[in-house]
Amino acid sequence: MASLVRILAGVRRVVITTRSSGAYYGMARYQTLAVEQAQDNAHVFKVTINRPEKSNAMNKTFWRESVECFTELHNNPDCRAIVLSGAGKNFSAGLDLTDAGDVFGATSGEVGRNALKLKKLIQDYQESFSVIERCRVPVIAAVHGACVGGGVDMTSACDIRLCCHDTWFQIKEIDLGMAADVGTLQRFPKVIGNDSLSRELALTGRKFDGKEALEMGYVSRLYPNKEELFSAAMAMATLIASKSPIAIATTKYNMVYSRDHTVEESLNHMALWNMAMLQSEDLTTAVQAMIEKKKPTFSKL
Repeated sequence: MASLVRILAGVRRVVITTRSSGAYYGMARYQTLAVEQAQDNAHVFKVTINRPEKSNAMNKTFWRESVECFTELHNNPDCRAIVLSGAGKNFSAGLDLTDAGDVFGATSGEVGRNALKLKKLIQDYQESFSVIERCRVPVIAAVHGACVGGGVDMTSACDIRLCCHDTWFQIKEIDLGMAADVGTLQRFPKVIGNDSLSRELALTGRKFDGKEALEMGYVSRLYPNKEELFSAAMAMATLIASKSPIAIATTKYNMVYSRDHTVEESLNHMALWNMAMLQSEDLTTAVQAMIEKKKPTFSKL
């Protein structure tokens, strides 16, 4: 089964290292993220944006660590589901403007060279969230408080979004004199399936609350408070983690692929995947457990 990890890998493999601050559950420590395994389920991992004093604003360290973290979890054979949340009062205030020197500092000088530098920087930032979409395990965003700018970019790349009554969202970039450039304009319209509303929100920068987010289909559940939100997210992740990791990875990859391709192309892609995955031991394990009315136990990847 070890070879399957390499087959499923949609992002580059990294070597898990221990940083100077020490390891936690075998994973690297991060400055802007807190990562831990759920105490009651070793297959569920919690990733928390951990800059509560800055409303979890996204600085240069965050953009790099997001890629490292989700790549590491992608390659962790214990990981079967991830719950993403924010520490403190808000999910995220978006880009940390006090730490955006790379962006604003590249607008003076020779225009051609500046443009190439900015293109590379923007693509690096885009990768910070594309890695979530490519991660082989489902990522559930549990959103509370403010989810602004980059927070919308990040949650748009997640598989499932949940929020509570105090949550509010805003595609803020238009108010900064720029277009959102790390995923919202590409993913958000496909998530909600309403082109007119997507344009309205992106062009006006108006806020929308959790109730409206539920009505438009951006989130699938709305909870009374942060505690119930997080409890529900963990319960959902635990349920997902109980399923075949082969079936989960195959389902996620094909749903992402199908979003951007025709039905015919997607059906062919599905057939190519399942001509291999239907030979997995997980199929026999799941069917046998169903017949015997027992809970199945699946091997690690």
